[in-house]
Order: sequence, then C-alpha cells, then structure tokens
Amino acid sequence: MNAHRRQLVLLARPVYFSLLASVAAGIINTVWVARLGGPAVAAVAVATTTENVLLGIALVFGSGTTVLVAHARGARDPGAVRAAVRGGWALWALVTPLVVAGGLIVGEPLARLVLGGADGRALPLAAAYFTLSMPGMAVFFAQQLVDGILKGAGDTRTPMRLALLAGGLILALDPLLIHLHGVQGAAAATVLSRCVALGAGLLAVRRDALLREARRAAPGESPAASLRRTLTTGLPMSADFTVRQTGALVLVAIVARLGVTAVAAYAIAYKIMYVATMAFYAVRQAAAIHTAHTRGAGEDERRVIGRQTVFLSGALGLGAAVLLAVGAPWLMAAFGAGPEVAHQGVLFLRWVGPYLLLMACLIALGGVFEGSGGASVLLRVTVLGTAVQLALAYSLTRLGLPGVCLALALAAAVQCALAGVLFRRAPAQEETEVSPARAAG
Repeated sequence: MNAHRRQLVLLARPVYFSLLASVAAGIINTVWVARLGGPAVAAVAVATTTENVLLGIALVFGSGTTVLVAHARGARDPGAVRAAVRGGWALWALVTPLVVAGGLIVGEPLARLVLGGADGRALPLAAAYFTLSMPGMAVFFAQQLVDGILKGAGDTRTPMRLALLAGGLILALDPLLIHLHGVQGAAAATVLSRCVALGAGLLAVRRDALLREARRAAPGESPAASLRRTLTTGLPMSADFTVRQTGALVLVAIVARLGVTAVAAYAIAYKIMYVATMAFYAVRQAAAIHTAHTRGAGEDERRVIGRQTVFLSGALGLGAAVLLAVGAPWLMAAFGAGPEVAHQGVLFLRWVGPYLLLMACLIALGGVFEGSGGASVLLRVTVLGTAVQLALAYSLTRLGLPGVCLALALAAAVQCALAGVLFRRAPAQEETEVSPARAAG
C-alpha cells in the first residue's frame, strides 16, 4: 500500500467511527421518532438539518484550529500550538452566544418556511425540538473545538472514543425520553449525552503531551491576533460546509413539494446515506491533517496525496452505492417506515449511486485543498455546484425522488470536473503568515 494511502487510512479510520457515532445518534433519534408518525420525522428532519447548517459556523474555530495546530505540530513550534488553541477558544466564546440566540429567534419561522404546507402538524413539533436543541448548540460547538484541537495534535482516536461515549448515552436515553416527552425527548437525550462527552474531552486535552508542552510555551501573540488567525484559516472551510448544508435545507423544501411522505422518505434515506458519506468526510479530514503535517514538502507530494485521497474515497463511494442499491428494502424496513414511505425511500436509495461516487471523490479531495491552504478555491466550486444542484432539483421534481437524484448527480459531476482542473493547475499555497513565535523573534 502506498505510504500516503496508509497514513490516510490510519488517520481516517478513527475519524470515521467518530463521525459514524454522531450519525448513529441521529439515526437512533429517527428510528424512535419514526414511531411517532410522518409529521414527527419531517419536523426532526428540518430541525437537525438546520443544526447542520449551524455546525458550519463551528468549523470556523473547529477546523481552523485543527489546521493551525497541525501546521504548528509539523513545524515543532509549541508557542504556535498554544496560540492556535487560544485563538480557537476566543472565537468560540465570541460566536456561540450569537448562534444560540439567533437560532432561538429564527427556528420556528425557518421551520414554517421549509415545511410550507406539507403538513401543519409538523410545525409545532419542529419548534418544540428547537427550544432544547438550540441552547445545546453551545455544548456541541465546544465539543467540535475540543475534537479539532486533538485532531490537529495528531490524536484522532480520542475524538472517536468521545463520540462513541455520546452515542452510547443517546442509545440509552432516547427510548425513555422520547417515550416521556416525544420529539423534545429526542433533543434532551442528545444534549445531555453531549455534555458528558464534552467533560471527558476537556480532560483529554489537559492530559495530551503536546498540548501540555504548549501550555508552558509563550504564545508569542495576543489572543486577538490568534482569534484573527483562526478566523481567516477556518472561514473558507466553514463557508464551504455552510453552503452545502444550506443547500441541503433548501433541498428539503423542494422535496416538500412532493408531500410529507416524500419528505419522510428522503429524511430516512439521507440518514442511511450518512453511514457512507461520513466515510468520505473521514478521508477528507485525514487528508487535511496529513497535508498540513507535510506542508512544505513540495507540489509533487501534494499531487500524490491528492491522487491517493481520490482513489481511497472513490473506492468507498463505489462500494457504498452498490450496498445501498442492494440493501435498500431491508434498510428502510429497519427504520420502521410505513409502506408508502418505504417505497419512496427505496426508490431514492437505488437512484442515488452515481451521486455518491462523484461526491466521494469531491469531498475527499477537499481535504487536500484545506490542508494546503486552498480552501477558498474549493469554496467557489461549492457555491457554483450548490446553485446548479438546487436549480436542477427544482426543475426535475416532476420526476419525483429519482429526479432529485439526477439533479444531485449532475451537479456533483460539474463540481468534480471543476475541482479536478483547479487541483491540477493551482500550486500549493505558501504560508502567508509567519508563526507567532517567529513573529515575536
């Protein structure tokens, strides 16, 4: 096995199980909420998709800190590590209260806009979920930052363990709290589990050897300068994710034109797809970390990492497409979906294969852009691709969910072609700012 591919696998494996545990929490919620009926599933789909949009904001300090800590680790600069960690926490403290307050204000109007006339019973359920999930975003954001710090330090196993801890707690709490409090119980189980995982994560940060050494080093720059550095590093990655998730939220609204049955089927099928897409994002994170650690090795090295990244993720995408097409009926049945919802979900999963394969390559290659300082280039590809995706989906909904799948695949093909051209032409970005320690010297 190629040395770069081996390193990508070593980094990506624990990241995948970490992401999968988070996805499993959403799947567990959906399985139990599905027993409350289609309106409840549609409500939670809107609420959790909105949370995913807000998660993009967390990537400003989460992913930004990961890349900066990884760069400092590769340069063996403890002062830069400390500065990166301080910048991440400063940005978290600035952004989180604004997100929580804004989410509480716009949650219900947003649910009304997305659901439209799909089913009036879903709206109050979505609003009930938001009342607990939005304050809980403060804990979730802190979790993302802790994970980012550890990953940048080269530890992808501890975030996996923390995610498994949270997922296990949700598995235990969901049946009880959903039985007692319905949709709000699902939100409460998630928030309580994340609180426990965050506490364990903070202990892990204190015990990490690299981070202990960094705490003893002089940061070399003010917290405000560290905050700005984190912001400029993480903003393109955050914007990329936010554009994607906003597109996903608008896509739910487009699917809602087909009725509440289609929305419920789409929500369940997308939860199933997350098992595959999280593998692509695991490879992406591994590629970003590995590229950042080897930054300065040269343009040829970056191209080799990019090729191995696409090969690995593409193989995963092809395997996922085949497995979902074959197992679609059993997977929908496992979620307890009714006959109409199950039929629509099977249809979607059997048409979505080409999209999965293309997105596997695109998502993973994005990690090389991020680790080499080219996240802003990737953002332009995402904006264009999302606009094409939504325009096509709107025009092809007359074909039902297969039309949505066709729109997704065509838009992904456009993005893959453009990203490939940019990757071959664009040189790796050089360091635009010296490290804090060198700046102080």
